[in-house]
Amino acid sequence: MTFSGLCKTLLMVIIVCLADVGRGDLSESACLRVPVSEFSGTVKSTVGVVQKVVSIVSKFTGKVGDFRLSNAISDCLELMDVSMDQLSSALSASLITYGKSNGTGNVIDDVKTLLSGALMNQDTCIEGFDGTNGVVKSLVSGSLDHVTSLVLNLLSMVKSNPGGGGRRLVSSDQLPHWIKSHDRKLLQTASGATADAVVAADGTGNFTSVAEAVRAAPEYSTKKYVIYIKRGVYEEYVEISKKKWNIMMIGDGVDATVISGNRSFLDGWTTYRSTTFAAKGKGFIARDMTFENTAGPGKHQAVAYRSDSDRSVLYRCGVRGYQDTLYAHSMRQFYRECKISGTVDFIFGDGKAVFQNCEITARKGLPNQKNTITAQGRKDSNEETGFSIQFCNISTEPEVLIPTYLGRPWKLYSRTVVMQSYISSTVRPEGWLEWNGDYALDTLFYAEYMNYGPGAGIRARVKWPGFHVLNNTDEAKRYTVAEFIVGNTWLPTTGVRYIAGLTN
Repeated sequence: MTFSGLCKTLLMVIIVCLADVGRGDLSESACLRVPVSEFSGTVKSTVGVVQKVVSIVSKFTGKVGDFRLSNAISDCLELMDVSMDQLSSALSASLITYGKSNGTGNVIDDVKTLLSGALMNQDTCIEGFDGTNGVVKSLVSGSLDHVTSLVLNLLSMVKSNPGGGGRRLVSSDQLPHWIKSHDRKLLQTASGATADAVVAADGTGNFTSVAEAVRAAPEYSTKKYVIYIKRGVYEEYVEISKKKWNIMMIGDGVDATVISGNRSFLDGWTTYRSTTFAAKGKGFIARDMTFENTAGPGKHQAVAYRSDSDRSVLYRCGVRGYQDTLYAHSMRQFYRECKISGTVDFIFGDGKAVFQNCEITARKGLPNQKNTITAQGRKDSNEETGFSIQFCNISTEPEVLIPTYLGRPWKLYSRTVVMQSYISSTVRPEGWLEWNGDYALDTLFYAEYMNYGPGAGIRARVKWPGFHVLNNTDEAKRYTVAEFIVGNTWLPTTGVRYIAGLTN
């Protein structure tokens, strides 16, 4: 979207808002702490600064010979483009116009999710320049800091959700109005669903590669587009672009259908770009397949799966790698009955994600290395992002002897909750690991609730101010599917089993 086009969109949204206010249809206090005019003005200013970043970075496109720098430039342009969309959608959502047609019905959660995504994007942009000569980074760092300041200001203008995750729910048999009714029947039939496209390496399908099938999928689809991927190992790199909505991929099984790559930071890729499979278009669902990065523990960051797809689901999927395996970069995500494995920070990002009934396994890494399962990237207290790990099995591979921890704080307000999960004896008694000295130990939020197993004892846990043992159900409920990711408003349409609260 161009800057002029985005400004026109913002102007139209403001006009609609004012018209709604005139009719008495919209209360400014519905989700904002400030007048609509102040919020919309700040959004417009933020978009202007984002466009300035795009203008600076664009001048270097195709003019640098350094592979890593070239990737960082591409990443930054892509991320800023997504940020402009998210900012526009956040404004629209705050005025209910987005919420009426395409949101969850929980306007506060929709707006905060979008703004948190924009906040994460500029961090990812600047971090992508690590390891380069620093010229481009120095030129854009000031503007990116300005973007951060403005987005943090926007987040502070939005009201907090009651209970942390919001309580506006629909029953599991009620469909949100933007989903066509026949989709539910299709989704509940799972692998029996009629595929819109078939991928087969042996040529017996419509396509021989997954990327080809994705490129052929419709844009902005309001119904599920089902791609069946036959068994086989597909060595390729796949991205579900922001325009590819509601794509559903079905494989032949977690060990039968595999999408495999080996990009890594040491080979010149940014962490963001190293991923084997990336999903940005909203409503992405994958089931019965595996995403892997085979770069190995010595290659540093090497992502297998990255998601910026709001209301996305992985069901009965494998995500295999070593360092930085699963990048829950941003937006609301749900993982059910998945097998996730890695070494350092192997579940990371600033998404708002729930992992339920998953096998989370630390692998054998480098000598003298420490395994950390999570590295959540919440940057500000006004963000409602974080990771919730519930009903999972947390363990290590048999040969792993190096220390293993539940997580460490990547960003200042890192938030991870582990509850009602089995924790094996291979997890260190202190449970959690520092990032660097006392960084974030006062501001992070790490919590445990009713875990069990030989590694679940809390007596020897860290004594940080930010670590908590949750003692009542009201506290724990805030991190359930129903409240944390407002899952009852959208998960029923996916056909994926889930537990909304603390019990079946």
